[in-house]
Amino acid sequence: MENRTDKNSYTIIFAVVMVLVVGSLLAFTASSLKPNIDENKRLEKQQNILYAMGVNENDETSANFVSTDKAPDLFKKYIKKQLVIQDGKVTEDDEAYLIDVKKEQTNAKAGIARRLPLLEGVKDGKTFYIAPIRGKGLWDAIWAYVAMDENMVIQGAYFDHKGETPGLGANIKQRFFMDDFIGEHLLDNSDRFKGIDVSKSNADPKNEDKTDNEVDAIAGATITGNGVSAMIKSDLKLYVPFFKNLKNN
Repeated sequence: MENRTDKNSYTIIFAVVMVLVVGSLLAFTASSLKPNIDENKRLEKQQNILYAMGVNENDETSANFVSTDKAPDLFKKYIKKQLVIQDGKVTEDDEAYLIDVKKEQTNAKAGIARRLPLLEGVKDGKTFYIAPIRGKGLWDAIWAYVAMDENMVIQGAYFDHKGETPGLGANIKQRFFMDDFIGEHLLDNSDRFKGIDVSKSNADPKNEDKTDNEVDAIAGATITGNGVSAMIKSDLKLYVPFFKNLKNN
């Protein structure tokens, strides 16, 4: 009996030690990988922002980022200011582009003043204002980087998603959809914010009317399209006071 008890005790001790060892190894692996993960996130955000303002490697049909080895230098070249808008106050922050939009949306629901990052870029003598936005698609999160001019006319956009349906909602990151937003007005004829509807009933299939506040929907992706519309209206509306002040000055 004593030998069996000793064996059981040793077995339990061994199992506990193994759990501790494995746990330590996993923790070490996670901590050692974190710098690489963080760096990849930074590069991806830089690529997204540059893409939205037209700094990319697109061919006639495909959407292509600048390479990761070029992104940091191009980001420094084209992004002239990084702003944070909070409670009507505008400050500069060299890492504004790293602000977690999802976290800020959660904070806003809890009554904490949301920080709104806005990147000011210059390309070919033209000024762009790039805002990151986030919403909900059919299955999971969707997000975008939208470049605007001083009149809140869209100059470029990059859309992405976490889990939309391939060939349907996932097409929000295809050139044919993203390019439709270029030139679209976010304000109506009375300078009131209206946003953009991704519409199935849009009577402008060639997207020649840039003041109708509409683009064509993706076939079979109504809920994803509605999510894009809602994301644009809810998040970009928050930047209206900044642009009104910009025009007044």
